[in-house]
Amino acid sequence: MAQVTETGKQFWVGKRVLITGASGMVGSWLVKELLALGARISVLVHDSDPQAELFRSGDIHSCSVVNGSLADYWSVERAVNEQEVDTVFHLGAQTIVGTANRSPLPTFEANVRGTYNLLEACRVHAAMVQRVVIASSDKAYGDQEQLPYTEAAPLIGRHPYDVSKSCADLIAQAYHHTYKLPVAIARCGNVYGGGDLNWSRIVPGTIREFLRNRPIVLRSDGTYIRDYIYVKDAARGYLRLAECLDDQRVRGEGFNFSTESPLTVLQIVEAIQKLMRREDLQPVIENSASGEIRNQWLSAAKARDVLGWRAEYDLESGLAETVAWYRLYLRGSASAAL
Repeated sequence: MAQVTETGKQFWVGKRVLITGASGMVGSWLVKELLALGARISVLVHDSDPQAELFRSGDIHSCSVVNGSLADYWSVERAVNEQEVDTVFHLGAQTIVGTANRSPLPTFEANVRGTYNLLEACRVHAAMVQRVVIASSDKAYGDQEQLPYTEAAPLIGRHPYDVSKSCADLIAQAYHHTYKLPVAIARCGNVYGGGDLNWSRIVPGTIREFLRNRPIVLRSDGTYIRDYIYVKDAARGYLRLAECLDDQRVRGEGFNFSTESPLTVLQIVEAIQKLMRREDLQPVIENSASGEIRNQWLSAAKARDVLGWRAEYDLESGLAETVAWYRLYLRGSASAAL
């Protein structure tokens, strides 16, 4: 696990933390970090997936579990109130662009209703809740001409997933500016790492196909440009944001977390090819993607300057840990290898 400052270690001991979306890839690594730091963790869980890292690792047994849906306000309120939480990380969301395009209503329910339900519960229990971090996305910015995106860019999502993130982001800001809720927003690019079982995503999908001795099929033409940030860096960015929420420069603000090293889809595939020594498996270009932004990457200058955060993993080191995780996972999971 990445090195943590002494201040960070002391900060989290005994903190009562609620995490939504803890069974997701980023959420599961955030749980690991917080358990190591001595926090008391509660998780809001809707569906249980035994293949999710939170369950496979056994970390779920070190957490208090509240069963319920983000779309149900009273489930969310119960989680905040009965667990007496002082810190909330809201990562729960529908996160797949293609899924949102095919069926936008569930995405809006999870990403928009789920966010305002969570924030309203925190407002009602403001005497208890001291810090809230909302996981947004670079997609909240929509399609911008000026690159890299800075936090000064407007939030102008146009497609269902992007719009859901723009809305959630703006709602979070509204709760700060209107009710003084101690909330801040984290915007990451493409997060990769062990535990991501959404095989439609480029990193886990490519690794799995190479382990199957098959080429990856690309939905795009391979030239789309994105940020890629390792999951441990993203999780530690969320932690640092929460640690700084007493700072008035942080409350109500959005922060980009990025390695500032944008890559095309073909470049990320080539990096995995090199690491796994699978240059013999060349990608198949399907070029069928629609409703996706072509070029998008972030400036992390604000996170560096205000939070003192910077990514600790470069692409090679992050991918090396990721490939190692999937080798073990796919070796031990017959259902995942099918």
